[in-house]
Amino acid sequence: MQPLMEILLFVWGGLTLVLVGLMIYRSTLEMHEDDQLFLNDSESHMQAEQAELQVRMNKITPFVRIFGAASGMLVLVIAGMWIYDAINHF
Repeated sequence: MQPLMEILLFVWGGLTLVLVGLMIYRSTLEMHEDDQLFLNDSESHMQAEQAELQVRMNKITPFVRIFGAASGMLVLVIAGMWIYDAINHF
């Protein structure tokens, strides 16, 4: 069971690394996002930039949820296997 646990730990590490990368990218996008814009006609390019940021955020959000859920589920599986193994050795 030891090699399987090592493989699962490496997979979990990879998933978590991708999740952290996505969250860092999302936070950099959020830094450039404005809550309110008061624009006149000469600043309409700012509205387009904010719309583009919103599209990017909407594309990233499902991936953050998927990788977060996968990482959490894998932690539970690894913990369950570790507890099962500990109980069987006593």
